[in-house]
Amino acid sequence: MAEHSPDYFSWWQRPDLCYQDDQLFFAGISVNDLIAEHGTPTFVYSGQRVAANLQRLKNALNATALKNRYSILYAMKANRYSPLLQLMRQQDSVGIDACSPNEVALAVKCGFSPAQISFTAGSLSQKDVARLSEFHGLFMDCDSIHAIKTWGELKPGSEIGIRVNPAMGVSREDNDALQYAGDVTTKFGIYKEQFLEALQVAQQYKLSVTKIHFHTGCGFLTPQLSQLDNVIEACLWFVDNCSTVKRVNVGGGLGVPHIASDQQLDLGKWAGVLEKHFANRDIHLEMEPGEYIAKDSGILLLGKTFLEQKRQTLFLGVDAGFNIAPEPAYYKLPFQPVPLSDPSEIPTESLEKVMVVGNINEALDVWHEDTLLPDMTNEDHLVLINAGAYSSSMASNHCMRGDFKEILLD
Repeated sequence: MAEHSPDYFSWWQRPDLCYQDDQLFFAGISVNDLIAEHGTPTFVYSGQRVAANLQRLKNALNATALKNRYSILYAMKANRYSPLLQLMRQQDSVGIDACSPNEVALAVKCGFSPAQISFTAGSLSQKDVARLSEFHGLFMDCDSIHAIKTWGELKPGSEIGIRVNPAMGVSREDNDALQYAGDVTTKFGIYKEQFLEALQVAQQYKLSVTKIHFHTGCGFLTPQLSQLDNVIEACLWFVDNCSTVKRVNVGGGLGVPHIASDQQLDLGKWAGVLEKHFANRDIHLEMEPGEYIAKDSGILLLGKTFLEQKRQTLFLGVDAGFNIAPEPAYYKLPFQPVPLSDPSEIPTESLEKVMVVGNINEALDVWHEDTLLPDMTNEDHLVLINAGAYSSSMASNHCMRGDFKEILLD
């Protein structure tokens, strides 16, 4: 067999995303057939993968002393495609984490009751809060003293949560853009030195603080679990200094591999960290994963527009830009380009180093630098993996190139 780079074209493969008879298949369907039917650019999501990801989370938690003491709240900002939300509604014991009034309204439209929705967001206007107060049963997590006052004026005597900031965070390694708390003061949550004042303001409006919420970063994998351990330890100070707390929301942030060297998140170890801190506490846990549930359940189908050498760089252009899936540009999270034909038998020296770029007039519009691909001269299409979360939900119409399709496969 010819020498080649096995990891590059194999680390992401799994039974529902792999090459069969030299063709790429996703969710049991040939990607060539998907392109023929739906065109490009198109986001394709696998409902089976979403359900499997959810079940893996439940299995890990159910193997601990936390069984029957937790709730999973899907962070719908990750992907708010209505058919996907309707699928989520069909899953057992899954609620919604929302961060805008429009998200709440969409979740309700897709079958969730307000009582199944937890709301956490910052910089809320009077208009926002007034609209949220109309969703009876919605649970509000306040992330500032201003939010506590505003909610208290409209809903005195209700239960609330307080989002806290432990001044430390956890995220994908060496990616400060994904960390919401740390040495730099951020807008997220109430700090330790403000907490007593926050409780006093809540008391003024007869608000009962029954939940502590924290979310300090995104994309963490197994190597970062020790930092998650430290974050939770720090946040227990807030729990211990509020006698009315019944629930703790540990946020989301669970990541998926983006490159061959990434380690898959060990869910058993993650659940073990939670068990260590909460097994002996009379607390109901909440977590709000989005990326882990949806990201690897989606691919993005793209059409090739040109292949051209410019100086020392071979450019491959595609028919969509970073505006419809901004993570690679904003957060340096690569979406690996994948050819539709199996490249595993191609010798390494025959692969080409290519820069995959989009159709937006911005220097940021690079899908992937220095990716290895077979000769694409006679190929018309390409796929980006890990496109199921923080892609279409963050899309814009920049350069009036915001058109794309979305489909959900059973």
